[in-house]
Amino acid sequence: MKIYTKRGDSGQTDLVGGERVTKDHTRVESYGTIDELNSAIGLISIEKYEDMAQYLVEIQNHLHIIQAQLSRVEEGEIKITSKHIELIENWIDEYEKELEPLHAFILPGGSKEGAKLHHARAICRRAERRLVTLSIEGAEVGRCIEYLNRLSDAMFVFARLVNQREKVEEINPSY
Repeated sequence: MKIYTKRGDSGQTDLVGGERVTKDHTRVESYGTIDELNSAIGLISIEKYEDMAQYLVEIQNHLHIIQAQLSRVEEGEIKITSKHIELIENWIDEYEKELEPLHAFILPGGSKEGAKLHHARAICRRAERRLVTLSIEGAEVGRCIEYLNRLSDAMFVFARLVNQREKVEEINPSY
C-alpha cells in the first residue's frame, strides 16, 4: 500500500464516512492539533521516572481515541468517557501530594523535560480551544473538551514534578 493517495493535493481530505472537507476545516484543525499534542508528548523522555512515562503512553492512546472520535461526523463506539477523565484526575491527585504547594504563577520551563511538558500543556490548551470552536459550530465532541481541560492540568503538574525531582527551582514572573 502506498502512503500517498494524491486525494489531498487539492486541499481537501476525507472524514470517516466519506465526507470531503477542506484541510483547514475546524474538525480537521481540531484533530490535527491533537496529533501535534501527541507528537509533542512523544518527544518527552522521562524513562527514569517510569511511573510518569507509563502515564504519558496511556495519554497518547487516549489522544488517538479523541482523534478517532473527532474524525467521524456521526457518534461511534470509540470515545472518551468519564473513566478516562477520572484516571487523569487520579494522576493529578497522586502527584500533587509529592509537590510543594503553588502560591504564585510560574514561568514555563525548567529542566529540558519539564519544559517539554509545559510545551505539551500549551498545545493541549490550543487543542481545547479548537474543540470549543468545533462544538460551537454544532459538532458533537462528547467529553473531549473536559478531558483536554483536565489533561492540560496534568501536564502542568507533571512539568512541576519533573522539575522538582530534577531539583530545578520554579521561577515566578516579574511584573
